[in-house]
Amino acid sequence: MKQFLPSLALALGLLIGAAPAHAESGPALLSSGANVNDQASLQRGAKLFFNYCVGCHSLKYMRYSRMAADIGLSEQDVMQNLNFTGARFDDPVISHMPPALATHWFGKAPPDLSLEVSARGADWVYTYLNSFYLDPHSPIGWNNTVLPNAAMPFPLSELQGMQTAVMKPGSQDEVEKLTLTHPGSMTPAQFQQATRDLTNFLDYVSEPAALQRHKYGIWVLLFLVVFTMLAYLLKKEYWKDVH
Repeated sequence: MKQFLPSLALALGLLIGAAPAHAESGPALLSSGANVNDQASLQRGAKLFFNYCVGCHSLKYMRYSRMAADIGLSEQDVMQNLNFTGARFDDPVISHMPPALATHWFGKAPPDLSLEVSARGADWVYTYLNSFYLDPHSPIGWNNTVLPNAAMPFPLSELQGMQTAVMKPGSQDEVEKLTLTHPGSMTPAQFQQATRDLTNFLDYVSEPAALQRHKYGIWVLLFLVVFTMLAYLLKKEYWKDVH
């Protein structure tokens, strides 16, 4: 099935010893514009994750039921359109890729992505998803300017298409820019929105409580305003006879 194909795995942080997201020597990062309050974006990102990533990657700290409640999906929506592993509604999101096959295909099991944005940052993940290019010298045929020599192929190639690298003058391994030479099913603008949605969903997964903080924050502010007014009126009442 689709979820078990290696080409549909999201290769985030797979390479051992990869440079951290904040390394100064790394490429400039694109702005993801991540906004976990954009529910429509979270729903689109969830669809992308469960169609292209869950075959190899788990979200072990996220349950289907919690995700549904947070991003406005019904149990039927999740079980019919997002649950491809046969899990129960209250189960955590666990990939069913056999560990032995994962090790055989990739050299190590693909990482859990529950905390990927917390560890790398939303801009790093977004830039990574937009930085794959064809590399005939790579054993898998792909490379990435953000995570060089990543151990997995491009998971979203059918959507973006294929990019080739233009090297800096006088260099054979330093990429100057990427050029889209074989378009995919999406336009560049559509693909950027898709990767922004996927990044947004992973940002939410990294800290689901952020939605609750934003939801209750306005009520806390309103309480503080009302309390301040009452405190001021009480102060005036206590001190009205003091001259």
